Amino acid sequence: MINAAHLVALVTWIALTLLCVAWEAFLAPLRPGGSLLMLKALQLLVPLFGLLRERLYTYRWTSLLVLAYFTEGAVRVWVEPGRVRVLAAIEVGLTVTYFAACLAYIRLRLRAGLRTP
Repeated sequence: MINAAHLVALVTWIALTLLCVAWEAFLAPLRPGGSLLMLKALQLLVPLFGLLRERLYTYRWTSLLVLAYFTEGAVRVWVEPGRVRVLAAIEVGLTVTYFAACLAYIRLRLRAGLRTP
C-alpha cells in the first residue's frame, strides 16, 4: 500500500511538471512562442530526487507547495476560456490526486513506523 501511494504521488508530480512546461511552452502560452511562466515548473524539479528517494520530509513540504498550483488551476478554470480552462482543470485534478496520495503515503509510513527511508 505504501508503494502504491508513492507511485501515484510520483507519477502525478512528474505529470504536473510536464503539464506546466508544455502549457506555457506550446499548448496555450500567454504569448505566441512561449512565455516565461514556463519557469514555474523549475520549482517542481527541486523536490524530485527527494520524492524518488522517498524522503518523508520532502513529501511533507511538497504537500504544501502543491496547494499553490491547485490555487492557480482553480482560478484559471474560473477565469480563462477554452483550451486554457481544460489545461487548468487537468492541473487541478493532478494537484488533488498528488495531495491525496501524498497524505496517504505520509500516514502509511508513520503508521508503519518508517520515519526514515
